[in-house]
Amino acid sequence: MTTSRTVRPRRNAKQTRHFRGETPLGRQLIAGMRDVARHVRGEIDLPSRTVVVPERVDVKAIREASGLSQREFASRYGISERSLQEWEQSRRQPEGAVRAYLTVISRIPQAVHEALKQ
Repeated sequence: MTTSRTVRPRRNAKQTRHFRGETPLGRQLIAGMRDVARHVRGEIDLPSRTVVVPERVDVKAIREASGLSQREFASRYGISERSLQEWEQSRRQPEGAVRAYLTVISRIPQAVHEALKQ
């Protein structure tokens, strides 16, 4: 009488390691999931890696704080003078990336100016 037996293919040592988290990526994934679990339980706080782009920016106030005319501000920071006028007169609002750029200009204008200089 013969019995039926399921035969599983054998894995070599290198293949087996992938299933036990012994590769660098596997160790990182396991450590990350442990951190997530500890965070969910309230044991640790994870650092925030998100940025918040303001919904609205006061373009005119940013420009006036710089002491530059519309033409000078537009030229210094690579912005269309016409767009700047539209934003200042509230006919249009800058898109997300431009709002982020204007926020950086308002906080560290000299760094932006230096980064854009040729």
